[in-house]
Amino acid sequence: MSTFKDLEEARKFFKNDRFATENGMVIDEIGEDYAKCSMTILDGHRNAAGGVMGGVIYPLADFAFAAASNNMHKVTVGQTGNINYLSGSRGKKLFAYSKCVKNGKTTCVHEVTVTDDLGKAIALFIGTGFKL
Repeated sequence: MSTFKDLEEARKFFKNDRFATENGMVIDEIGEDYAKCSMTILDGHRNAAGGVMGGVIYPLADFAFAAASNNMHKVTVGQTGNINYLSGSRGKKLFAYSKCVKNGKTTCVHEVTVTDDLGKAIALFIGTGFKL
């Protein structure tokens, strides 16, 4: 059962997640056990070699994880997060899709796939949430 009645309520709840919102991350979709978030890649998101910094990709994955897990049980906080960077992006936008793979009594585990607008797999994130 979802804790947010709709996408707008989820966006309102996360508007104070200032790091995400001030860096252009938005919740695009939310469902009972998933969330999809995105962000446009800006010049300030690039590293010295011109690629998207890992420090941009990780919080996008974490934001999708937060949206999905808090929709399943409000309030859920991140307990662990692990990311594997798979490829660089030449695209203009990143997408993070979080899907619950385990919903336990006190914890949950989500798999988040980060892709770009060219359809390339950029990263795979696994997060464990603790339900408060």
